[in-house]
Amino acid sequence: MAFATGPISIQGLTRGSEQRNPSVVALGGGHGLSSSLSALRRLTTDLTAVVTVADDGGSSGRLRGSFDVLPPGDLRMALAALCDDNDWGRTWRDVMQHRFASDVNQDEPLNGHAVGNLLILALWELLDNPVAGLRWAGALLGARGQVLPMSTVPLSINGEVLESDDNESLVRRRIVGQAKLARAGSGGLVTNVHLEPADAPACAEALESIELADWVILGPGSWYTSVLPHLLLPDMRQAIASTTAKKLLTMNLSVDTEETAGMDAAAHLEVLGRYAPGVTFDAIIADESKIHNRERFELAAQKLGARVFFSTVGVSDGRAVHDPLRLAAAYHEVFTAIGS
Repeated sequence: MAFATGPISIQGLTRGSEQRNPSVVALGGGHGLSSSLSALRRLTTDLTAVVTVADDGGSSGRLRGSFDVLPPGDLRMALAALCDDNDWGRTWRDVMQHRFASDVNQDEPLNGHAVGNLLILALWELLDNPVAGLRWAGALLGARGQVLPMSTVPLSINGEVLESDDNESLVRRRIVGQAKLARAGSGGLVTNVHLEPADAPACAEALESIELADWVILGPGSWYTSVLPHLLLPDMRQAIASTTAKKLLTMNLSVDTEETAGMDAAAHLEVLGRYAPGVTFDAIIADESKIHNRERFELAAQKLGARVFFSTVGVSDGRAVHDPLRLAAAYHEVFTAIGS
């Protein structure tokens, strides 16, 4: 497949004979969501990012603990990914992502904090409304789309890991928090992943966006801590299951991470089916070079109701990083093949 070298047109996307600017909702968090947003903003101007709010590490964890707010880090990264490719957009993207680091005083309280996290926190304190604060941040940046939290209350994502003890017997160890869970798979099999509070409300604006979307896209991202949480929150899971939108899952380029050690690509799909049996997908994008057992993967995709689209979507130097233009071309292929 040939890849464009500039912004990709969506002139061919139609519903019936009507040309469309598809309404797309992208779900996830962290670097994975940034990758999908960087691709999708080349395809549509009607774009909403719905972001996980369970991060408890780094700058986000410190601000969350000190001010009892949503962790701003993944929200900041989504806003930065929606910045335009002009001087204004690139400058504000870099400002939002800039982290303070003092060479003079290692104990400086600003060390490690991202400017964007502090800006978002200031807007939340001034407006006393997380959605309004993110809307104002997006307006300042000239973001191509809106960013919404998955929930308006901070969440904790917890789980258990099955591992061998000194007697080679399996023992179950409880893991509390996103930062620890993200590394837990290297010690054993991660199980019983859940959110607390279990009955937390989903963001009303996020639910409405999913209901009205043409496409809902989940992934790529850390499977247990960025992708799965959207299916663990009851209201969000129900919205995803019941929407009339087409649903697309984007696979990761690396499956053997600290979070998912020992799991192949098909096992990633099986995790979603196990935790959210009522959710199906219309399409899955995967890089065939990362799928070691194509037959097993396609069978797992079939159980989710999905058609698999194989595309080369990684950067050319071989790193496990999505290339925005290649990923945009893959999304465009799916949109055209399946339609809205």
